[in-house]
Amino acid sequence: MHRAVETPDSVSELVVEGEGSSADSAPVDRRARIGVMVLCAAGIAMSLTQTLIMPLIPMLPMMLDTSAGNASWAVTVTMAVGAVATPIAGRLGDMYGKRRLLLLCIASVAAGSLVCAVSSSLPLFLVGRALQGLGVAFVSVGISVMREFLSAKRLGVAVGMMSSSMAVGGALGLPFAAFVAEEFGWRVLFWVGAAGSVVCFGGIYALVSPSRIRMGGRFDLIGALGLALVLLTLLLPVSKGLDWGWTSPVTLSLCGLSVLAFAGWLAYERRRVNPLLDLRIASRRSVVLANIVGLTAAFAFYGMELAPIQMLMAPTSTPHGLGVSMLTAGLLMAPAGLVAFVSSNIGARMGASLGTRRTLVIAGCLLCVALLAMLIALAVKWEFPAVYLVAITCFVGASVGISYAILPTLIMEAAPVEQTGEANGLNALMRIIGLALSAAVVGMILANDLTPVPESALSVPSPSGYIWSTAIALAASVVTVIAALLLPRSGHTQTK
Repeated sequence: MHRAVETPDSVSELVVEGEGSSADSAPVDRRARIGVMVLCAAGIAMSLTQTLIMPLIPMLPMMLDTSAGNASWAVTVTMAVGAVATPIAGRLGDMYGKRRLLLLCIASVAAGSLVCAVSSSLPLFLVGRALQGLGVAFVSVGISVMREFLSAKRLGVAVGMMSSSMAVGGALGLPFAAFVAEEFGWRVLFWVGAAGSVVCFGGIYALVSPSRIRMGGRFDLIGALGLALVLLTLLLPVSKGLDWGWTSPVTLSLCGLSVLAFAGWLAYERRRVNPLLDLRIASRRSVVLANIVGLTAAFAFYGMELAPIQMLMAPTSTPHGLGVSMLTAGLLMAPAGLVAFVSSNIGARMGASLGTRRTLVIAGCLLCVALLAMLIALAVKWEFPAVYLVAITCFVGASVGISYAILPTLIMEAAPVEQTGEANGLNALMRIIGLALSAAVVGMILANDLTPVPESALSVPSPSGYIWSTAIALAASVVTVIAALLLPRSGHTQTK
C-alpha cells in the first residue's frame, strides 16, 4: 500500500488558507502568489525551448551537414524523451519531492541548450535535444506542486494558468525564434534558452518550498523501463512512419512490439505493490474520460496549428495561400496562445461555478464550432482573409485553454494528494500522444495531397488536403464532447 510521508517541520508552511493570524497569512499569500508566477513563467520558458527548433528545421541539413530525413530527428527525439519522462517524473516527484524534480527538469534543459549551442554535428545536437526533452515534464510536475502550497479556493485558477503556459510558449516561440535566428544567428537561440533556464532554476529554488508530502515505497525501475519501451516503440513509428513508409517492415515491427510490450507491462504493473502508475486510479471512470479528453483535444488543437501555418505561408497563387513570411505567420498564430492563457483563468472560474463536466462540454462544443466554421469555409472554396484564420485559431485556443485548466483539477479530484504527480503525469502523457498522432495523421494528409505552385518547382497542400485534415480534427473534437458528457455529473471524485 502507498503511504504519505511528512517531511520535517523546517520546511515552510504555505498550504492552509486562514491558518494562524491574518498578519502571518499575508506573507504566506504573497509568497504563494509569487511562487505561482515563477512556476508559470518557467512553464512558458520550458515550452519556448521546445518550440525554438521549428524555424530551424529547413536549415538543419545545412547547419549540421546531414540529410533532411536525419535532421527531422531533432524534433522526434525531444518528443519521445518528453513522453517517456513525463509519467516517470510525476512518480519520482511524488516519492522524492516535486521541487527536486522541477529543478532537475530545468537543469537538463539548460544543459541541453548549451550542448545544442556548441554542437556542429547531428549526434551531439540530438544529445542536446534529448536533454531538452526532459523539460516537457515540467508543467505536469509544476501543477502537482501547486496543490501543496495553495488553498482549494486558489488552486483552480493557478492550475489553469500553469496548464496553458505550454500553449503560450508554443505560440510565442515561433515568431521569437524566427526573429532571433534571422537577426543574430541560430546558436544565439540556444544561448538564450540556457540563460533563461538558469534564471528559472534560481527562481524555483528560491521561491518554491520543498515538498512536505511524499509517497513511500520503492521506485519501480522495471516498470519505468517497460513504459519507456512501450512509448518509444509507439511514438517512433507514429513520428517517422511517413518517412519510413506506413507499411514498411520497420514501422509494422515497432507497432507490433509496442502492443506486445504494453501487454507485458500491464500484466507486470498489476502485480506490483508499488507500481510506476497506480492502475486503480488510472482505470477510474473520471480519469479515463479525462485522459480521452486530453488526447483528443490535443489532437484537434495541433491539427489546427499544422494546416493554418501552411495556408499563411503558401503563395497567393495557390488555393487559400496568403503569402506571408515565416515571422509574420508566427505573429499571426501567436494570439491563439495568448487567448488560451486568458481563457484558462475563465475556465477555472467556470469549473468552480458550473462544475468540471459542464465546463468541459462547453469547451468541446466551442472547439467543434470553430472547426466546423473552418471546414465550411474550405468546402465552399471561400478565399478567406488572414483575419478569419486568426479568429478560428483563437477560438480553438480558447477551447484548449479552458479544457487544459479543468483537466488537472479533475485528475486531482480523483487522486490522493500523495499521488498527484503520478496522475497528472499520465494525463500530460495522453496529451503528448495526441500531439504525436495529430502530427503524423495530419502531416501525412497534407504531405500526400499536394498541388503545384504555378511557375515554380514547389508544391503546397491542396484544398482537399486542408478539408480532410480539418474534418479529422473535427471528428476528434466530437469525441472530446462525447467523453466530457460521459463524465460524472458532479465532477467531484476526490479520494479522501
